[in-house]
Amino acid sequence: MFVTHLSLADFRSYAGVDVPLGPGVTVFTGANGQGKTNLVEAVELLATLGSHRVASEVPLVRFGAERALVRARVQAGLDDPRQLLAELELLPGRANRASLNRSPLRRPRDLLGVLRVVVFAPDDLAVVKGDPSGRRRFLDDLLTQRWPRLAGVRADYDRVLKQRSALLKKLVGRGPRALTDDVVATLDVWDDALARHGSEIVEARLATLADLEPLLVASYAAIAPSRNLAALAYQSSSLGEIDLAAPPVRAELAATLLDRMRQRRIEEAARGVCLVGPHRDELVLTLSDLPARGYASHGESWSLALGLRLASFQLLRADGVEPVLILDDVFAELDELRRERLAGLVADAEQVLITAAVAADVPPSLAGRRYLVSSGAVEEQP
Repeated sequence: MFVTHLSLADFRSYAGVDVPLGPGVTVFTGANGQGKTNLVEAVELLATLGSHRVASEVPLVRFGAERALVRARVQAGLDDPRQLLAELELLPGRANRASLNRSPLRRPRDLLGVLRVVVFAPDDLAVVKGDPSGRRRFLDDLLTQRWPRLAGVRADYDRVLKQRSALLKKLVGRGPRALTDDVVATLDVWDDALARHGSEIVEARLATLADLEPLLVASYAAIAPSRNLAALAYQSSSLGEIDLAAPPVRAELAATLLDRMRQRRIEEAARGVCLVGPHRDELVLTLSDLPARGYASHGESWSLALGLRLASFQLLRADGVEPVLILDDVFAELDELRRERLAGLVADAEQVLITAAVAADVPPSLAGRRYLVSSGAVEEQP
């Protein structure tokens, strides 16, 4: 699948812009701060309903405007001329709106699956070197692209987690007497719901990691000029490290989550936090059996982060859908060897969108359509 046309209104720095796109490589060049990343961010937003740059939608709306509109025409594939028109209207402080082929959708997340993307950006270094929350987010975003319905499961889990956490916070400092019959009955309801939704998330995470690991091993080996072996593991707050080759089934996961929550109920009430569940789990990345976080060099961390994104790309492709690959200001961060290796690995992607401040940073092998972005204008170069 690939985007054939992108249109923005009051999005980021653009009052309005229309950009024809197509299969193959498209490179956006221009000085920093001119709006290159805004263009690929809009494509990412339509595919994932999120941005790798900000957590809030407020910065996505042009200053002084009340709403922003992102619209893209998506073609099913090189050999499949069917097209869809996806639209997302951002309304800060109100519910966003989405439509498909001009027909309103009940909720924006019904757009998920229409377009799939894999984004690699400098911030991805935090997936390797940062806190566990970044690795969980990487994993959950990937499984939602594989199975869009899990966006609803994640939303349900977050809602229950918020309600359960609010109740636990009210119990802090009150001792065992706080666990009255009414409180226990309410916690039982939240525990059941958290275990049900959480087990589905963990099951999907384990399935995704089992499929992802061999692709990561190959991707890292193809990029990094070293003999280190990349690997990953899943560390559960309930089960410890789980064997990805023989993961527990959902019913077993749910039962274990429920059991651990009830075992730690007094501790949770004393601390006012939920201590069990996928929101406490960790994706462990290693290089030659050493934790990448803390042991990997800067170059190794970059290679591992890039390997994760390329493995994600290969995984979505193996699922039968060609994702759009976005490389946002990546080549400036790579040495010449890694640039050439990366170019060779992505050259056969159905659509690659690249941003670069310096055109010479992009290897010549990634020839294709080029745009110059300057002062809010996007002009195709001969």
